[in-house]
Amino acid sequence: MSNFDAFNAEPFDYNEGELPLLVSMPHSGLELTPEVNEGLADYARKLPDTDWMIPELYNFLADMNVSVIKANYSRYVIDLNRPFDDEKLYATKTTGLFPDITFDDRPVFTTEPAEGHREWCKQNIWVPYHEKVEQRLRELKAKHGYAILFDAHSIAAQVPMLFEGELPHFNWGTNAGVTLPDQYLEKLKGAVNDSPFNQVVNGRFKGGYITRHYGSIDDDIHSIQLELSQRTYLSDDAYELDMQRAEKVRPVLKACIEALLP
Repeated sequence: MSNFDAFNAEPFDYNEGELPLLVSMPHSGLELTPEVNEGLADYARKLPDTDWMIPELYNFLADMNVSVIKANYSRYVIDLNRPFDDEKLYATKTTGLFPDITFDDRPVFTTEPAEGHREWCKQNIWVPYHEKVEQRLRELKAKHGYAILFDAHSIAAQVPMLFEGELPHFNWGTNAGVTLPDQYLEKLKGAVNDSPFNQVVNGRFKGGYITRHYGSIDDDIHSIQLELSQRTYLSDDAYELDMQRAEKVRPVLKACIEALLP
């Protein structure tokens, strides 16, 4: 059993803004607990299913007066975009609260973490992250009369285990229209329509737990997930920013964020 007291990373980083928008980045973390690190399969040590460089890609948020919460731990430690009880979100093959396979259907672990470790992760990583999201959305609603959650993700353009063919560049999810009013969605689509990128709404990705749980049009707390194709900003041969690609997609992302602001 790992010495939990020795874990150094906070569960998340948080910057507070005053406008009625919270941006969540649940899958960009790279930190590992000792027990997860010791048990990872060699291939999984590359953390291939990370939403790579999302905080760096969205670096313009620092000047936009919006709240941002960013996970510090890898989704291989615990997946913050899955329910606490690990109830299955999708009918198709996918990964759960504690992923045991990678997106290319290989084992994450040679030795899986013990149940006590997983319970620690639930209470000390999952719970604080979601408590902060819930708290900030309620605060923003109390101040502005409404709040919007933008859940920022990215994924490889081709993941045969999850979908056929190649993803569009921008993949919006609103749980089939339940979590975001149409007027906001139309503004987001308009921002992408004015760019060289293509998009789809509620295609393969309709929004994960965060989008579905917090978004409620009737409650005036709205949410949307963006699953951005990594071919729009990463190098082809490394999990690094391709600066030419990033400089093309960043203005579109900024325009999308601006479309959600008053």
